[in-house]
Amino acid sequence: MQEIKEKYFEEERALYGLSNTIVKNVTFGEGESPLKETKNLEIKATIFKYKYPLWYSNNISITDTTFETMPRNGIWYTNNISIKNSNLKASKLFRRCKNITLDHVFFSDAEETMWTCEDITIKNTEINGDYFGKDSSNIYMENVRVMGNYVFDGAKNIVCKNCSFVSKDAF
Repeated sequence: MQEIKEKYFEEERALYGLSNTIVKNVTFGEGESPLKETKNLEIKATIFKYKYPLWYSNNISITDTTFETMPRNGIWYTNNISIKNSNLKASKLFRRCKNITLDHVFFSDAEETMWTCEDITIKNTEINGDYFGKDSSNIYMENVRVMGNYVFDGAKNIVCKNCSFVSKDAF
């Protein structure tokens, strides 16, 4: 795999269509869709600061990474994605994605996140935000704390082990 490290990108679609690459210690500034239509990426210790970072991507592994508040609508139409030890500050992060694995992730604003997604595993994670998980299916959660109203509205096939919910309405 090729490696891109210690770079700063601000162009729109900076690494469009990138594949088979390790992206390490990179900052994506103000430039929309920096990793659109990518595949087979390992993203490590990276910062996303702007809109639409991962759309139509496949086979993405993310660790020790931060999505700042502006990359809302950040991960849409993406399949086979895992995120570990990361801080997700933006709302509306996941839409119409499949095969999502999250472990040790902190969502500071998960409002309208994880909508219409399938085959989701979430472990050791804290989620803060209303309308999380709307219309999603096949969800397994373990050691997860959710604070937000109307979570999993319309969702189905949900298993929760050792989880807590602070919500006006859930499921």
